[in-house]
Amino acid sequence: MRAFRALSNRSFALLWSGQTLSRLGDSLFTIALAWWVLQKTGSATAMGIVLICSTIPMLLLLLFGGVAVDRFPRLHLMLASDLLCGSVVIVIAFLAFQQRLELWEIFVMSALFGGVEAFFYPAYAALVPDLVAAEMLPSANSLRSISLQAAQIVGPAIGAGIIALGGTSLAFALDGVSFVISAICVIALPQMPALRLAAEKEVGVLQDIHKGFSTVLHSPWLWITLLIAGVSTIFLVGPDEAVLPLLVRQRFGMQVGFYALLTSLSACGSITAAFLLGHFKRLRHRGWLTYGTWLIASLMLLVIGLPLPIVGVGIAFCIQGASITILGLAWMNSLQEFVPADQLGRVASI
Repeated sequence: MRAFRALSNRSFALLWSGQTLSRLGDSLFTIALAWWVLQKTGSATAMGIVLICSTIPMLLLLLFGGVAVDRFPRLHLMLASDLLCGSVVIVIAFLAFQQRLELWEIFVMSALFGGVEAFFYPAYAALVPDLVAAEMLPSANSLRSISLQAAQIVGPAIGAGIIALGGTSLAFALDGVSFVISAICVIALPQMPALRLAAEKEVGVLQDIHKGFSTVLHSPWLWITLLIAGVSTIFLVGPDEAVLPLLVRQRFGMQVGFYALLTSLSACGSITAAFLLGHFKRLRHRGWLTYGTWLIASLMLLVIGLPLPIVGVGIAFCIQGASITILGLAWMNSLQEFVPADQLGRVASI
């Protein structure tokens, strides 16, 4: 099938396989972490602090991560990220098994994960066009989206079963194993040198960051989209993540199954959209794809707020999930095709 044609590239197939297992491991870890914190503290505030500990280092280091991605071999950065995360999670699993794990250690682990993500995300975004031809980028990016959404659908159920059988320590350990497998897949990839010449490394980091911002500011399609994304994060993503669970509880009662159903419908919409876009060799009418689906996603948030039955809200969730995925894939394909390869890491981090 054309949506899976990027898997015919052995290098991408290895990378995608390792990342798919790692994302599944992450979904197990997310459930185990929330359950462990709940058992340990019974506090929603503690879980909020865990999220803050991972978010702040990522925000502080993302720009430096983008510079590193454009200066050094991207495979090396991804390998180091996988090995570091895998080692940390395995230590956490051992401490949890020994009943010696403390909350402050979870905070430290979350901060490390956030810092690593600041290097891993731009490295992955910049590496894909190094591995596959331009006509395979829609397929490659769609496959990543499909694996992410599939992990979010099946991961929580698998994680709950694993925790019931072997406790949170087993779920932590399996996530550590998934990082090790991902690292092995990266090692198996053909090595590629850094894109920039050694002499250029004498340029300071701040100058590199400035050049990244200059690239963005000289491309209206980049800075306008990023400006809108900043507003959208507050008024679209914010309500989606923080308010919708409360809305569902108030309208449909305390049944968590309703919220789980709606979340699954959103993921199904995302997978369907990614599958359809993966059939194209090159995305056309990117402006319409990006801003049109952005508008639809926003309208669906408005629809979700209306006094509709569960069926109507479910359809809105599905359409919104598909719209956000199309937006994300159109944006990522545009970055990978139109941003110079030696600046892609910095632009992606911005």
